[in-house]
Amino acid sequence: MNEVIRAGEEMRALRAEMIKVFVRFGWTQDRIARLTGMSQPAVSKQVAKYKQEEAPPPQDLSLDQHDVPWLEGRLWGLAEEIVEVSPDTAHCARHVHAVARGRKRFTPQHVDELRRLVEEDLRRRDPALPRSFRDAYDRISRGLDVPVRTAAAPGPASVRRALACQIQRERLRHGS
Repeated sequence: MNEVIRAGEEMRALRAEMIKVFVRFGWTQDRIARLTGMSQPAVSKQVAKYKQEEAPPPQDLSLDQHDVPWLEGRLWGLAEEIVEVSPDTAHCARHVHAVARGRKRFTPQHVDELRRLVEEDLRRRDPALPRSFRDAYDRISRGLDVPVRTAAAPGPASVRRALACQIQRERLRHGS
């Protein structure tokens, strides 16, 4: 029971951090509400709460970042899109649902397991899965296999992971 409560608290804190980042980039409250899965009044309340805080420099939101939390987030987003496209046959569905419920964390073992499951889904060559999924997986996998030494990325790893997940999903949906 404590894990469920802790996961809920972490999710609320994560959404609050995401809203702060999106507001800094000038996104509309409606777009933030759709992206975070929150209601418009809830987003409005968070925006009003953080409006008076001084904003740190904005984060780079390009997908071509090479820190591990960002790549894990991209992998998570890709897995969620695979599950959405083929919910009945996706091997990674159980793992994605466990991550979403907070039952699995992003440990090296769980990330490796998710990579194997995503790779298995892509190997099946399901006609419903676009080629862009395979291309995204190849870039993510290369980044995780050959880590690039970079300066510490700004912000908590969980926020970077969630941002990368959402951005990866948006890019896969809209083909950019």
